[in-house]
Amino acid sequence: MAAEPSPGTTARVPVWDAAVRLFHWTLVVLMAFSWWSGERHDMAWHRLSGYAILALVVFRLYWGVAGGRTARFAQFVKGPRTGIAYARGLIAGRDEAPPGHNPIGGWSVIVMLAALVAMALAGLFAVDVDGLESGPLADYVSFEQGRLAASAHELIFNLLLALVALHVIAILFHLIRLRHDLIGPMIHGRSPAGTRHPAEPLGASPLRALAGIVAAALFAWWAAQGFRL
Repeated sequence: MAAEPSPGTTARVPVWDAAVRLFHWTLVVLMAFSWWSGERHDMAWHRLSGYAILALVVFRLYWGVAGGRTARFAQFVKGPRTGIAYARGLIAGRDEAPPGHNPIGGWSVIVMLAALVAMALAGLFAVDVDGLESGPLADYVSFEQGRLAASAHELIFNLLLALVALHVIAILFHLIRLRHDLIGPMIHGRSPAGTRHPAEPLGASPLRALAGIVAAALFAWWAAQGFRL
């Protein structure tokens, strides 16, 4: 049984497991670093950052099946009717979503993960204009196809920046319009308890997380070798 909160304190319930929070903030850092290294044309660091992002995405896909309750795709990917009903509630100033990703935020996660996968794949096949710098899978395609992959890589990164901007706008909307802090729980993992926020364990297994981290790192390393042994 959970301990009763002391007078003057607000009860909090777990919302995000440590693996989800680590994924989120590491991705923020790596996206910024990838932009910085790309702008400086420091391709050695840019490639390493890309491999790290690839490992992160592979882990998040795995964790969407094997992770804690709020991390699982089955928990937050809802149908169109649920999303429309939630959007109507937001317009009316209500936030009726359970702990975790709301129905709209859940689909934004799927879109962002898909964009990250596409960006990473394009980077693996990309070739620069001089043919001096290339991804580890560039040997499998022609020079023209590699250049097309490079253009797609840049285009998708710009798309991701737009998605990040929408994400920030949504966070500000929840904070200002609904008085709902989304940043704090992504740092410490907990949110204020309420009638819609039961104190249920997240069920995130450290052993499953470790297995996923190792598998994702090995996959990214294999991709860096051009999927050659």
